Amino acid sequence: MGKQLDFNDIDIYRVLSALHEGVVISDHTGRVIFFNEGQSKIDDFTREEALGKKITDLYQLDDDTSPTMRCLNTGKPIINETLVYQTRLGRVSNIISNVYPLYKNRRLIGAINFSKDYQLLERTMVSGTGPERGDKKRAGNGTRFSFQDIIASSSEMINAIRIAKMSSSSPSPIMISGETGTGKELFAQSIHNHSPRAKKSFIPLNCAAIPENLLEGILFGTSKGSFTGAIEKRGLFEQADGGSIFLDELDSMPLTLQAKLLRVVQEKKVRKLGSLVEKDLDVKILSSVAQPPMDIIKKGSLRMDLFYRMGVVSVLLPPLRERKEEIQSLVKYFIAKYNRALVKKVGGISMGVEDLLVNYHWPGNVRELEHIIEASMNMVGTDQTIRRDHLPPHIFTSSHGQAPISRSREPGDLKSLPMYQVDGTSLFEAQASSEQRMICSALEKTRGNAAMAARNLGVSPQAFHYKLKKYKINRKAFSAAVGSGI
Repeated sequence: MGKQLDFNDIDIYRVLSALHEGVVISDHTGRVIFFNEGQSKIDDFTREEALGKKITDLYQLDDDTSPTMRCLNTGKPIINETLVYQTRLGRVSNIISNVYPLYKNRRLIGAINFSKDYQLLERTMVSGTGPERGDKKRAGNGTRFSFQDIIASSSEMINAIRIAKMSSSSPSPIMISGETGTGKELFAQSIHNHSPRAKKSFIPLNCAAIPENLLEGILFGTSKGSFTGAIEKRGLFEQADGGSIFLDELDSMPLTLQAKLLRVVQEKKVRKLGSLVEKDLDVKILSSVAQPPMDIIKKGSLRMDLFYRMGVVSVLLPPLRERKEEIQSLVKYFIAKYNRALVKKVGGISMGVEDLLVNYHWPGNVRELEHIIEASMNMVGTDQTIRRDHLPPHIFTSSHGQAPISRSREPGDLKSLPMYQVDGTSLFEAQASSEQRMICSALEKTRGNAAMAARNLGVSPQAFHYKLKKYKINRKAFSAAVGSGI
């Protein structure tokens, strides 16, 4: 039998230094006597900057909010505590902390704190691998996100990630369908960054935001002299050669242009407006629609043959109302994000806010949740908890016609509150109806002149054309109506 292991033979400091988790050891006064590389990455300052300083000097924490100081004051361990804090240098971190008291001869001599980056932990649970710091931004390819930035725990979202990853390396087109705010562009960027094309360009285009008469030239390019004022210019497909192009809201593209796009997808060639020369393409084509593709095809907004070519692989993103188990993780992620951006130190939300978020219908999905957290954190002041009176007003009215819920109290049962109805429609339906009436009225006054109508309404031409496509308003009908004396 070999020599029995003697604990005194173990270089414990070397072990702690090599741990991936952050490790901080403090003496009985809270002064740091050990600080490893893992903690340095979390807090973004060096071991030398930390050693010898008190915990309350390094972080914007006090004896009540610091897990280490509470452990030293009580002599009891702090287990699995989620903590959002800010260092004195301004870095905001979101961790899970475990702190244990250190005793010698029954006398408390210090505490050891093990920290795990909360966002890193969540991403590891989803993707199986942890991102290196700095993966958030990939310089030069036009993206900001990868699969490691997607927070998912529901089976539907995990399956969507699996399909997207599996198909990212093939040349086949991918169509992403999901309601507004579910993260379609986030998925598109992640697919690009997971593919062999990651070092090449990612070119996004919102098909609904570009006027019809400009969209073809923007996509395919123009030749000098092809029309008055035309110059020699590469289109987005050429710019994306070797990389990926993302056509957002594909069903907003005019059907005539969809036919030309179909040829580009089939032949893998592009021809500039006014040119007879075709250029070979090597482009991964990604697209998105906000409704189930078959529903759009039935409405006549999407050609069936184009769907067969663009939707070789389909990725379906469920709305937030169908994956409410992810709300808590998303809230923590956005709080950490805006703690950093707004220089706050919000630690979480109240029980009343949590109940409200879980019972809310989320018409704007994850994008709306992010907006609510950002708006609330602008209202918290020095408070460390988001409460109901910090929330924006619209969340207190349900899309199903529910009454405004009092902001000043935190009821235990939201379902018992009365309903509120405006002319038989929801707030969002009423807003949409009002927008349509204003747009039609503006077009009537300008006899179908979209540019003039946009100026009269105080919006940009791009925003005005987006609304026309969104509500399927034909501006030419107003010109024809005036001309015929109607």
